[in-house]
Amino acid sequence: MTPTDRRTPDIRLIILLGALAACGPIAVDMYLPSLPSIARVFSVPDAAAQATLTSFMAGFSLGMLLYGPLSDRFGRRPVLLVGLALFLIASIVCASAGSIQLLVGVRFVQALGAGAASVMARAIARDVHEPRDAARVLSMIAIVTSLGPLFAPLIGGQLLLLGGWRAVFVVLAVFGALCAALAFTRVRESWPAQKRAGVDVWASFAIYGRLVTDPVALGYMLCGGMAFGSMFAYITATPFVYIDYFHVRPQHYGFLFGLNIVGIMIGNFLNTRLIGRFGSLRLVAGASLVSCIASFAVAVACLTGWGGLLSIVASLFFVVGVVGVLTANCTTDLMHRYPKNAGAAAAVFGAAQLALGALASLIVGALQNGTPKGLGITILATGVLCYVGRTIVIRWHALPAHGTAVPR
Repeated sequence: MTPTDRRTPDIRLIILLGALAACGPIAVDMYLPSLPSIARVFSVPDAAAQATLTSFMAGFSLGMLLYGPLSDRFGRRPVLLVGLALFLIASIVCASAGSIQLLVGVRFVQALGAGAASVMARAIARDVHEPRDAARVLSMIAIVTSLGPLFAPLIGGQLLLLGGWRAVFVVLAVFGALCAALAFTRVRESWPAQKRAGVDVWASFAIYGRLVTDPVALGYMLCGGMAFGSMFAYITATPFVYIDYFHVRPQHYGFLFGLNIVGIMIGNFLNTRLIGRFGSLRLVAGASLVSCIASFAVAVACLTGWGGLLSIVASLFFVVGVVGVLTANCTTDLMHRYPKNAGAAAAVFGAAQLALGALASLIVGALQNGTPKGLGITILATGVLCYVGRTIVIRWHALPAHGTAVPR
């Protein structure tokens, strides 16, 4: 696809980018049912097993910061292929890890590779579509990507029965090899050489300084990042809350997890239908309000025990369900606010999401005490801060970006 195709979304490209972007979510979600087992096998506390999630998110975040400016200078395709190769190699090493320390370290490297697909999917969507079309296409990509997390925990639970936690990483290695092959044969360069020629890679990295001093950019990062943080608090805590506290079988955990993925898919589908009518800003405002209200419901259920497991699952459905809406619209608005550095803008937004996700994961792990209370406290904090980010965006949205005009 080339920039001349802007108003006709290529469904085949959307499906392929969605599958490639699923490398990261699948690498997280497929092994969630194995976390308690990993803790037992290596004779370490639950928090040590949860550190494999935290290290993954930290690596994912750092990788995004590297890939965005590099892709602005050298193109989307080579950066994507290098990242996928790194993901494949790290997955193989994870499958043979002999200690929890090695597994934590290699998961960091695996995430460095997986981050390429996430950044490049967003940047390519921006390259070939206008602002509202890009938000709609990102939601369509997210729907495809959501299929991976929907089925990954179910597959991971069965793999745990069949071959233990190492079998999960064997399957991830196979998936990585398939993704690399498809990217090599099917993904064309979307960032033309004439646009790359004028880009100074060091200046592209310097754009981060402009972004972090732009209140609108910071608002988008806080709003979308804290929504993402709520999802990763949920991802980190629920294997132990559901399996250990509520005695849900590991093989059944995937069904409860899948309900929230369905929520994300519904949210993204609604976004594709509503973006043309309401625009990104109003959808960000509405989705962040839903996230904040639902986070209070989660906190009440976790801290008081009211409603038990059903109440927690139902409240989390709405918290997690709007993550895709916020991600698509916050990312699109930020990339079009900085059109000459779309890759860097996508990277810094993604990095902020993953950094805040890692922080939320770390906090919920530290608050782990065998009850749902740590989950409730963390989700409440992320919901409130998401709303704070929304308030900042609305307050300063008319402010021009540094050195640019405000996009319309």
